[in-house]
Amino acid sequence: MNLTNNMKKLTICFSGLGIATLALLSCDNGLAPVREDALKPVVVTQPLPHDTDDPAIWIHPTDSSKSIIIGTDKDSDGGLYAYDLEGNIVNQVTGLRRPNNVDVAYGLHLGDTLVDIAVLTEREAGKIRIFSLPDLNVIDDGGIPVFEGEVGEDETAPMGIALYTRPTDSVIFAIVGRKFGPVEDYLWQYRLDGTGGTVHGRVVRKFGTFSGQKEIEAVAVDNELGYVYCSDEGVGVRKYAADPDLGIDEELALFAQGDMADDHEGIAIYKSNDSTGYLLVSNQQANTFVVYAREGTNGDPHRHELLAEVPVSTIECDGADVTAVNLGGSFPDGLFVAMSNGMTFHYYDWRDLQQWIDQGKK
Repeated sequence: MNLTNNMKKLTICFSGLGIATLALLSCDNGLAPVREDALKPVVVTQPLPHDTDDPAIWIHPTDSSKSIIIGTDKDSDGGLYAYDLEGNIVNQVTGLRRPNNVDVAYGLHLGDTLVDIAVLTEREAGKIRIFSLPDLNVIDDGGIPVFEGEVGEDETAPMGIALYTRPTDSVIFAIVGRKFGPVEDYLWQYRLDGTGGTVHGRVVRKFGTFSGQKEIEAVAVDNELGYVYCSDEGVGVRKYAADPDLGIDEELALFAQGDMADDHEGIAIYKSNDSTGYLLVSNQQANTFVVYAREGTNGDPHRHELLAEVPVSTIECDGADVTAVNLGGSFPDGLFVAMSNGMTFHYYDWRDLQQWIDQGKK
């Protein structure tokens, strides 16, 4: 996405920098149009300098109203930013080399303490980077190189990332995708270890099929059910087992085929409880999210049929995240956050999405 050119074509007006009201001025900009019945965000964040790409939600351990949204600014001089629930920037790390996707995990052993972490892909450095939460302190000694030994700039350029915390022992793994790669073993899985006081990673698994058509950027993990999902753009969403020790590397499902205008992008998992909820996938060129049952259909956990299509005001969304936790204020049933062209992230009240899903609108 060429943000400089797109921003010349896109006009976004804020009702104050606060953010609560969004008005989109229609113009012949070549970007996907927003539907008239699209849901409106409760909050639009302060804009970033370059190009928002992917958000993740960190839940405060004692006061959920103090939770923060982490988001990447994708540029050769990019950064990682933290927002409060009003959309204000409250912390940042700059000077990162094209950070792409980010995810969060809880309770990594760092020396003698437990820390929550944000992990992102630093594409032009060929590394993943780890920061403690909520302070965004560097804890990786400069980063962990990924896809070592692969040939070609795109085959060593990390993009998508998701963190898997194994329920049986709380070990945290990073599952990493890249700009381009082979038909097999497209994803690499790294075990993260911070017991020495600095986080290191070692590859424990290579898996995942790639169509070769475009790229796989979006990756998401369901910790409780033990699955990893990735969007093979223009093809579908692929599903695998998340635990590397199970020895199950074959694809469990390929779904969302034929449900998109073009690219399959960001994946978010809304957890109604430990086993039910929704998978939401960005239908990028339609400015909608397509919704599937997290638990599958008719007793088959790997049969994901289209439930609904929710129109949103985000423009050509790359990445999204969601939580069912009561964050207070406008988000008693949770918050859905999505990246939007225009250097912002949009926060939605989950109740608005739930209403669409309940009605089964498509």
